[in-house]
Amino acid sequence: MSRPPFLTLPENAAAYPLETARGAFAVLDAVPPAGTPRRGTALLVPGFTGSKEDFIALLGPLSAAGYRTVAVDGRGQNETPGPRDESAYAQPELAADVIAQTSALATADGEPVHLLGHSMGGLVVRAAALSGAGLPWASLTLMSSGPAAIEPAQQARTKLLVEALSSMDMEGVWRAMRELDAEDLEGTANAAGEAEEFLHRRWLRTVPEQLITTGRQLIGEPDRVAELAAVPLPKLVISGAVDYAWPVPWLDAMAERLAARRVVIEGAEHSPNAEQPARTAGALIDFWG
Repeated sequence: MSRPPFLTLPENAAAYPLETARGAFAVLDAVPPAGTPRRGTALLVPGFTGSKEDFIALLGPLSAAGYRTVAVDGRGQNETPGPRDESAYAQPELAADVIAQTSALATADGEPVHLLGHSMGGLVVRAAALSGAGLPWASLTLMSSGPAAIEPAQQARTKLLVEALSSMDMEGVWRAMRELDAEDLEGTANAAGEAEEFLHRRWLRTVPEQLITTGRQLIGEPDRVAELAAVPLPKLVISGAVDYAWPVPWLDAMAERLAARRVVIEGAEHSPNAEQPARTAGALIDFWG
């Protein structure tokens, strides 16, 4: 799961529920500082087990560049409630939520909205773009999100998680995951303290049916790259130099099929938004501009 490098919001950001035609969604909304020309709005959609806080390190640099930056908790994620019903998290439902969020953020003067999805969020924003909604997206960014299902070893790991979520409570699954990840966490800044407390709290707030359903999507997602290539939007495929979910060569090939701009963030893996936020923000600003 993505680990935010810090949890303090910049002074120009606020946390609140964004009201849409499909209900309220918890967001972090960073507006450009006073005197900064507005260049557009960015809607950032998090991935599997993630939340709006995964983008917290991007809020400052993106808003300073003139982009109102809105990171969202999807339904059933963290601070956005959701029903205990797997059908509520089918991909078309999540895509419809993104469309409603875009409508709620669209301004009367037609300010462009740039859409970005990280990991599982990339599959959701892809589905939104393929829905034919015709909303005013100015661009589409797929961050660490690939052409179809995740690679086989990660499929096996995700299947185990889905099975555990179907038979155990969230606290029990959390403890089992932390035992499995103990070696990876040892000696890191996020292994204890405020960040670890946040990750635990976020996990317990997330609706298990949301994780079960989106986990199955990661395992069984079809290749829809050809469909997306036909959508007339500027596209960016951005990732770290290493990716455990979709190997980097898969992302390279997908970008070529999409005729998309391709950016690799050195020093980052599956979450360049959290691992190398300055470089990632610079690449986004360059693309959107």
